Amino acid sequence: MVERDAMTAEARAGLAGFISRIIKGRPHVTLKLATSLDGCIAMADGSSRWITGDAARAHAHLERARCDAIMVGAGTVRADTPRLDVRLPGLEARTPRRIMLGSGDAPAGWEALRTPQDIASLDCNSLIVEGGAQTASAFLRAGLVDRLMLYRAPILIGGGKPCLGDIGLTDLTEAHGQWRFADTRMLGNNRFEVYEAIPCSQA
Repeated sequence: MVERDAMTAEARAGLAGFISRIIKGRPHVTLKLATSLDGCIAMADGSSRWITGDAARAHAHLERARCDAIMVGAGTVRADTPRLDVRLPGLEARTPRRIMLGSGDAPAGWEALRTPQDIASLDCNSLIVEGGAQTASAFLRAGLVDRLMLYRAPILIGGGKPCLGDIGLTDLTEAHGQWRFADTRMLGNNRFEVYEAIPCSQA
C-alpha cells in the first residue's frame, strides 16, 4: 500500500532553504535570540557572557553547523569581535560563512551586506541572524524572518539591553497572528522555543 503525504512537515522543514531560494529568491532566515526572562540580551553596560547555559550554547552551535551563513550587525562585530564558529568536537569544519550587516569594513574572512534585503545576493539556502537588537529588529521590520529560535535563561536582569527595538508595529493588533508555535524543550535549565512565520495568506 502506498501512503501519501507521509511526514510532509518534516520534508518541508528539511527543504526549507531550497524552497525559500526558489519561491522567495533568498535564503531561509532564522532569527536566534538568547535572552533573560525579561527579554534582555545583556546588562546595561553591554556585558552578556553568559546569559544561557552550556547545554543551550552547545545546541546553538549545532544549529550553526546546520546552516550555510550566519550574520550579526556591524555594531556587534566592533563591540564583541565574535568568532561565529562551531565549537563542537568533530564539527569545527562546519563553521558557516560569516556575514556583517552595516557600514564599515568587515573583518578578514567575512562578507558585508548593507541592508537586510541584500541577502538575496547570497548564494546559499539558509541564514541565521544572531544579533544584535538593531539587526534583529531590521529583519523583522522587513518581514524577512521565517523562523524564530528563542533560548530563555531563568534569570532576571532588569534595566538591561532589550533583545529588540522598533519592529514597525503601529497597532497591537498587528502583533497577533504572525507566528506559529513549532517546538519547545529544556536544554539544561534553559527553555528553547521555535516559532515559524505564518504566511500572509494564512494570517
